[in-house]
Parts: sequence; structure tokens; C-alpha cells
Amino acid sequence: MPRRVVIAIDGPAGAGKSTIARRVAARLGFVYIDTGAMYRAVALWALRAGVDLEDMHRLEQLAASARIEFAPGSGRIFLNGEDVTEAIRTPEVASAASRISVYGGVRRAMVEEQRRIGRESSVVMEGRDIGTVVFPDADVKIFLDALPETRAERRLRELRERGQEVDPARVAAELAERDRRDRTRSESPLVQAPDAVYLDTTHLSIEQVEEAVLKLVRQRLGNGQQLSPEGVETGA
Repeated sequence: MPRRVVIAIDGPAGAGKSTIARRVAARLGFVYIDTGAMYRAVALWALRAGVDLEDMHRLEQLAASARIEFAPGSGRIFLNGEDVTEAIRTPEVASAASRISVYGGVRRAMVEEQRRIGRESSVVMEGRDIGTVVFPDADVKIFLDALPETRAERRLRELRERGQEVDPARVAAELAERDRRDRTRSESPLVQAPDAVYLDTTHLSIEQVEEAVLKLVRQRLGNGQQLSPEGVETGA
């Protein structure tokens, strides 16, 4: 019987995780799970409901109640049946997502959902604790990184492409604050898994990073095995 494959891609904001995970999943025919989008969806719900971002218990209740789904092939995300793909991509939601992600109950609710998806399909998951907490036994673990100024430039370009005119200094400051929170939080901080491959993307194109990741996946899983969306079939 084919074995489900999990590819875990971790790293700080702006390192290219979402873009690379999406492209690698498409190349392999795996399900792409944007874990950051899951936290953003809960944050969006909290903001809409007027929930205080310091109200840990109410936020944990929201996270446990949220029904989050990804449309196969399109990468669109649904919160309680509503397509929120665009709504979760604002700076306000991004900041709120980073703040609520420090709460243990919120993270546990999201982890359970992520593991459920990983049990049902071969997946590429990206986030900040996929290879350390969510799937410590992932088949392939990669830690993407880049210089802070490069990551800030990428985030600024991404926002402008969405029609959002923002102050570069503010983007850099918000990114630095997110880094601080992600690395120092008590619950599942951002760290590189000991068995993850470190990949600095500062001077690499998207295509170069994609090929580097695919090469690693094939090295780890391709020895006489057939890679498919259904899992890995061990060769005779």
C-alpha cells in the first residue's frame, strides 16, 4: 500500500516558503497546505467578531470551532464555507495572525487539523514549526532562510503587487517584530529542526530554489520508489 509523504518547509516570514511549497506541490501532484493561511483565517474571524487579541480563551475557542479547508489544485482557502483567500492577505490580518499564534490552544487546534490532512494525502506543508512539532517524522525537512533586508524587499513587492501601497520602513519593522515573536514564543518557537536541510534563498531565483528542493526530495525518496499524490510505492 502506498505510504503518504510529508514534505515540511519551515522558515521566517519572507523567505519564500509559500511560493516554493505551492510550486513543489504542483510539480509533485501533492496537496499544498498553507499553514500560515490557517492562522490568518482564525485571525480574520477574530477581527471580524471583535475579539480582543489578548483574550486567549476566546481565541482558542474560535480556533477549535473553525472549519478550514483548501480547494484541491487552486490553493484557495475556505473558513466555515466562505472563500477568504484574498481577505486574509492584509497587513492587519498578518499581524493579528502572528499575535494569536503564540497561544497554545490555538496552535494545538491548527496542528490537529494539519495532521488530519497529512494522514489523508501526500502533502507539502510550510510554516514555522512543521518539521519540529507538527510532523517531526516528516520524510523531507527543509529550512528556508534569507537576509532580513531581502525578506523585507520581497514582502514589500508582494504587497504592492496586490495593490497595497505601504511604507518600506513599516514593512521592515513589522517583519522584524514578527521574527522576534516567532523566535521567542514559548509555544513552538521558530527553530530549525536538527535534521532539516538549510537553504539560503537570498541570492537564488524562485526557479533555482524550486529545483534545489525537488532535487532533495528525489534524493530522499526516489531510490527505486514511485512518487505520486497517493504516496510512495516501494519498489521491489
